[in-house]
Amino acid sequence: MLLLMGSGLSPLLAADTPAIAAAANIKFALDEIHRAFTQETGKRVRISYGSSGNFVAQIRHGAPFELFLSADERYIEQLQNLGVTQEAGTLYAIGRLALAAPKSSPLVLDSELNGLKQMLQAGNIKRFAIANPEHAPYGERAKEILLKQGLWQTIEPKLIYGENVSQAAQFALSGSTQGGIVALSLAIAPQFKASAHYVELPESMHSPMLQRMVLTDKAGDTAKQFYHYLQGQRAGEIFVKYGFGLPTHPDGGA
Repeated sequence: MLLLMGSGLSPLLAADTPAIAAAANIKFALDEIHRAFTQETGKRVRISYGSSGNFVAQIRHGAPFELFLSADERYIEQLQNLGVTQEAGTLYAIGRLALAAPKSSPLVLDSELNGLKQMLQAGNIKRFAIANPEHAPYGERAKEILLKQGLWQTIEPKLIYGENVSQAAQFALSGSTQGGIVALSLAIAPQFKASAHYVELPESMHSPMLQRMVLTDKAGDTAKQFYHYLQGQRAGEIFVKYGFGLPTHPDGGA
């Protein structure tokens, strides 16, 4: 897990710098949104990135997060049922997936995964990366896609699991694997795009990635202000820049 802006803060500043838990797939977008928020308001938050399932467990056990941005809305529902959130939260983005590979990889990328299928049949896929489907929503959707395409049984022994989708993207794009299925938002980020290529996968291949956020019962004024900022025009523009869709009905569905 990556903790940003969490060191060197005075107790007074830390008290007004809330801890935020965020799904790893929104890292680059949320970092940019946070910079814009700070420029406009002079306020900051401390963001931890990781898998949504792990954050649920931490919040259940009293972790001091004031806002949680999940990669899958069902995790928000779990916390709401436990009574540790303020209402049901709101949808903030619709996630998308990509098949990605290092530029040095022989894997031919296509949206129907035909190139991956051919390489598997030829025995030329040695390692392939996805996020851990046990607690990472993007890993769940990657597994769903591979099952739907009839590739899961063949590829499962070759899978390298990332603790979250950000780590899976590092595995998929660093050259340590032939490729992987990761968040589109990570594949198109400049940090990865320079060394890898990708193709967006059709949303029809998997169940919707409805990303919901919620204030916890610990939320203070700055967390609430950031929560509302995330629903504004500037934040929406940044999410779209990183390949996300925006919900047309934030409190209900896309």
